[in-house]
Amino acid sequence: MTEQEKVQPDMKLEVVVLGVSDVDRAKAFYENLGWRLDIDVATGDDFRGVQITPHNSEASIIFGKGVTSAKPGSAHSLILAVDDIDAARDDLVARGVDVSEVFHYAGGPFNNAMENPRVAGRDPEGRSYFSFASFEDPDGNRWLLQEIKERLPGREWK
Repeated sequence: MTEQEKVQPDMKLEVVVLGVSDVDRAKAFYENLGWRLDIDVATGDDFRGVQITPHNSEASIIFGKGVTSAKPGSAHSLILAVDDIDAARDDLVARGVDVSEVFHYAGGPFNNAMENPRVAGRDPEGRSYFSFASFEDPDGNRWLLQEIKERLPGREWK
C-alpha cells in the first residue's frame, strides 16, 4: 500500500444539484417516483431547498429556489443503476412517467460519438452496464436507467 493510499480520506458522492423552474412541480414528480423526501426547508422568500433520495440510494438530489444558478433542465445523463431494467421501466411507466424503450449504444455504453448512437433493444450479449432506458423530469433534466446485474471486478472499495 502506498503512502497516498494510507492517508486518502473517504469521499462519497452525496448530492447532485438540479436546476428546476417550479419547485412544487419537481417535488411532486420525484415523490411520485417513490423517492424519499429528506428535507424541504425555506428561509424567507428567496430560499427553498428540497432534498430527495432515490429508493435505496446513498446519493440524493437537491433542487429549489436560490439553490443553484444552473438552468432548469441542464442536467444530462443522470444515471440510476438498476438490476432489472424492465422492472424499473415498468414501475416508472405505472407512475405515469414517459420512459423510452430499452436501448443500447452502438459503440458501447455512453458512446455518443457516432450518428444515431442508440440502438433499439437490450444489449445483444446481455452484458451488465450495456442496456439503458431514459426519461426526463418536467424541466427536461435527463435520467438514464442503466442495468447492472453484475459489477465489474474492482468496483467495490476495500
